[in-house]
Amino acid sequence: MLLFNVTIIVDENSAADFLSWMKQNHIPQLMETDCFVSHRFLQIKDSPNEGLSFCVQFIAEDEAAHQRFLDLHEQAFIAAMYNRYPQKLVTFSTLMEFVG
Repeated sequence: MLLFNVTIIVDENSAADFLSWMKQNHIPQLMETDCFVSHRFLQIKDSPNEGLSFCVQFIAEDEAAHQRFLDLHEQAFIAAMYNRYPQKLVTFSTLMEFVG
């Protein structure tokens, strides 16, 4: 199992709309790709960054599922986010493997 973590730092003035859009549109559409089996959406409480910081974590069963997301869907989802919130957010992602 792999955890694909996307950290998003969003301008405070856009945060309310961003939260609604993520919960109602973006995350459900991403889950419809069938590349991930579950997700969590969290707010980072001790971020040193300006704005509000969130992370959305997606669980993939294996590397093939994660790679399928990267190959077929990732660019469209990134573009959707930056097109909706131009110059209002920054993102970065990390891939982690469960240990133990």
